[in-house]
Amino acid sequence: MKLVQNSGLDRVIDLLLPHLVSGSRLGCVTPSFSLHAFAELREALNGLGQVQLVLPADNDQLELLGGDGDRAQRNRLQARWLANQCAQWLMQKAEVRRAHGRVPQGAAVLTGASDEPAQVLLGSFALSFEGLGLAPGNPLNLIQASESPDEARTLARWFDQQWSALRHQPDGAQSLVDALKGMAAHRAPFQVYALILHHLLGNRDEALDEDRIVKAATGIRNTVIWKKLFKFQRDGVVGAIDKLARFGGCIIADSVGLGKTFEALAIIKYHELRNDRVLVLAPKRLRDNWTLYKANDRRNILAADRLNYDVLNHTDLSRDGGQSGDIDLAHVNWGNYDLVVIDESHNFRNKKSPKQGSETRYHRLMRKIIREGVKTRVLMLSATPVNNRLSDLRNQIAFATEGGGAFHPRPTGPVAAPGRACASGRALPGAADREHAGYGSHEPLAQAHGPERGGASGLGRRCREL
Repeated sequence: MKLVQNSGLDRVIDLLLPHLVSGSRLGCVTPSFSLHAFAELREALNGLGQVQLVLPADNDQLELLGGDGDRAQRNRLQARWLANQCAQWLMQKAEVRRAHGRVPQGAAVLTGASDEPAQVLLGSFALSFEGLGLAPGNPLNLIQASESPDEARTLARWFDQQWSALRHQPDGAQSLVDALKGMAAHRAPFQVYALILHHLLGNRDEALDEDRIVKAATGIRNTVIWKKLFKFQRDGVVGAIDKLARFGGCIIADSVGLGKTFEALAIIKYHELRNDRVLVLAPKRLRDNWTLYKANDRRNILAADRLNYDVLNHTDLSRDGGQSGDIDLAHVNWGNYDLVVIDESHNFRNKKSPKQGSETRYHRLMRKIIREGVKTRVLMLSATPVNNRLSDLRNQIAFATEGGGAFHPRPTGPVAAPGRACASGRALPGAADREHAGYGSHEPLAQAHGPERGGASGLGRRCREL
């Protein structure tokens, strides 16, 4: 027997391929079965005369899409095609028997046309990218290969004993074939979208625990605005407060008519109860929508809450003086706001370069309000955060990251760290931060609303997914 290093030129696949010739037989015990490993051997496997496979009883143990070593292959997006090819091969060539328990190690018996075992491998390997030696594996794995006909016959008898002990299983391959056909089936785009949401957000009950996130000592639950919120709006408020505290920014991107303004007012009141200073930036045509709820006016249904935020127009960012309502722009302390609420934030989607000697509204908002002075959280409201391209969203997210590309959570404690992130329907990291579909080591940024509202109508009310 010789040891197989399973790296360089001494790999399991290098020992298998010379014996996987037309008419030969393969007997294999494997703890897992990767489609990407099958792809590397597919042409050779299709020419075999007979295949005997011993697999774990549970398909979940097979890791059909592979592990970390298969990531580059998964990114080629051939899983559906490979699943279909593998299902056809299993039905035509392979007899499958299921082990009664866990399969502790792998074995491969290659028998030539003479009906004598030509090569046998035994040890810590599987039909996976790592097991074949195509990706780095555990250096502690011990794999042995036969060097003489006697050794091959001895190990082949061991495989025959295991195969006979499992007896004939007519349906041994059927559950695997069904699983592969399910992977190969076409899926409606909405179903894929819903499954992505469920995978990313389906287990966030603890993350959006209202009692943990909302500080009861503020008295927010006794306010008029809190009592007027519907359940889904309250979920959105809790989620937004959580994102503002952890990442410094959030986009509430509910559709028109679902109450983004009231959600924002509840968030404003929560921060005011914590003695935070709040600024609302709104388009001039919507200014009265915001000033009404802070005015001593009979039409103000929230008068008892005594909201006390400042309201400025988007266009006021282009002015150095003059009046905006009752505020003298020449004396505004721009850097002293703890929370900035930007209504219709998509109006800041374009990050134009300023003319020489001037400054755009976008850059002034970034410099004077967000970067200067106290640490400022940014709440953005928009039913259409993306109008034409993803850069629309990126430019808005930049307000929460202070123009940087970091999406790290803020550390807990009385002092917030400079790095921030924004959470929208799903805020997408920049190209430098995206290592793979799971965003590398960065925590997925969850939307404001909780996971309770499923179904088509519920998804429509969530912050938009990109």
